[in-house]
Amino acid sequence: MFLIRNIKVAVSADFSDKEKLFRAATGFKGKIETIALYKKSLDARKKQNIYFNCSFLISGNEKELKKCFSLEKYDDENYRYKVQAFKKRPVIAGFGPAGLFCGLALARAGARPIIIERGKSVEERKKDVEKFFETGILDTESNIQFGEGGAGTFSDGKLNTGIKDKRIKEVLRIFYQHGAQENILYDSKPHIGTDVLIDVVKSIRNEIISLGGKVLFEHKLTAVNTENNKVVSICANDTVIETDNVVLAIGHSARDTFEYLLDSGFEIAPKPFAVGLRIEHLQETINKAQYGPLSHHPSLPAADYKLACHLPNGRSVFSFCMCPGGEVVNASSEIGSLVTNGMSNQKRDGINANSALLVNVDVSDYYKSSPLDGMYFQRAIEQKAFKIACGRPICQSVGSFLGKNNKINTVKPTVKPKYYECDIKEIFPKFVTDSLKQGIIEFDKKIKGFADENAVITAPETRSSSPIRILRNENMQTFISGIYPCGEGAGYAGGIMSAAIDGLKCAEAMIEKEKASR
Repeated sequence: MFLIRNIKVAVSADFSDKEKLFRAATGFKGKIETIALYKKSLDARKKQNIYFNCSFLISGNEKELKKCFSLEKYDDENYRYKVQAFKKRPVIAGFGPAGLFCGLALARAGARPIIIERGKSVEERKKDVEKFFETGILDTESNIQFGEGGAGTFSDGKLNTGIKDKRIKEVLRIFYQHGAQENILYDSKPHIGTDVLIDVVKSIRNEIISLGGKVLFEHKLTAVNTENNKVVSICANDTVIETDNVVLAIGHSARDTFEYLLDSGFEIAPKPFAVGLRIEHLQETINKAQYGPLSHHPSLPAADYKLACHLPNGRSVFSFCMCPGGEVVNASSEIGSLVTNGMSNQKRDGINANSALLVNVDVSDYYKSSPLDGMYFQRAIEQKAFKIACGRPICQSVGSFLGKNNKINTVKPTVKPKYYECDIKEIFPKFVTDSLKQGIIEFDKKIKGFADENAVITAPETRSSSPIRILRNENMQTFISGIYPCGEGAGYAGGIMSAAIDGLKCAEAMIEKEKASR
């Protein structure tokens, strides 16, 4: 098998027949035994010459191929699941991407994991989220933050990551096996979409159960019981489960669990994070800025962007979780607090594009005396926003935010059910609003129309990452043997892919520990 890179493919090309596609793009007439698309990325740097840059995996006559292409030998080493009997069934607290993939790896190993999730199944959770969007009535245990699939389920389902890890292909393969579209295996910026991800999450859960695993919904971790620096059991509500392995995949919004763990003596460190808002433009505006005269080409996806700048005040402003053709959502999880996020479906066919615009927050910006001070910093912003807007997300035109006297007009906020129009600077520390204003102006130099006065901002966005890290050693355990902090909430991931990978790593470490104890 050979890897052939950097093949230019026209944006109007038909990708349904990979061999025909390859031959049309290259003119190659030799024998091809097998062919697969390995990577597909869009090159839109020159607006008059936009094309797909593709890499192919091909088996065929090496001499013929070498005459035409630069070849790389390719060996696809599949991820191997180790089989290991466990003395006691391992427990996973939390069923977001980290818990989901840790649970699947343990189930495939024959460990019959028990998974506890404070929220509801993804089917019931979807109903609660829709009810909240319609009525504003919040279920604090079943919402965009809590429930099967984690916060990422109600986002965009992005699967791209900046980390390099051999497990990436396996995570993508699992998503595909459970119902995600095939193109996630080769797209440079793969995404599933909320509408599809809901069914994919359910399918993975069903495999875990079919292999002997058990999932307990509406069961929150309330106690971790130890003896001689080893875990012996956990409590979930009134249920006691004896175990000697516990994964803390609790998510970045499990604030009451953070407080319990700190009070129980776990080592927790504060860490940097970011806060800001969501910005919405007409998707057509972003398409024109990114694609130029080809902005209406039917083969081009809804355009996205990734922006960052370093300001004279020493702060960084950057886009995060950009959702083409998506909507802004109320992602609150606490009574009296307000949080926003972005979401889009698989087709990304909404009228607006949205993205988080975030400002870095260092530990020195908030630390007073507790490792949880970052969490309290986030909560203070959320509660202030809720109070000012009577629980409704706060919206403002970009023109108004930048000092002009214009109301929301052309670009309509997508957040449901209602929004409150006022000055967003009222809810943030001054360094945040000053940095956001400068950032918007800087980004307009990179994307024409970014600072359009009709664009809309919605706030606050405070849950982009965890404000704490639960310390673990090289064996991925805390000082208490058998406790594995895992994923985004524990401070070791920043998105669906990195959280899923950390879940696999924790499962591997647990299997090695169990093997060594035999």
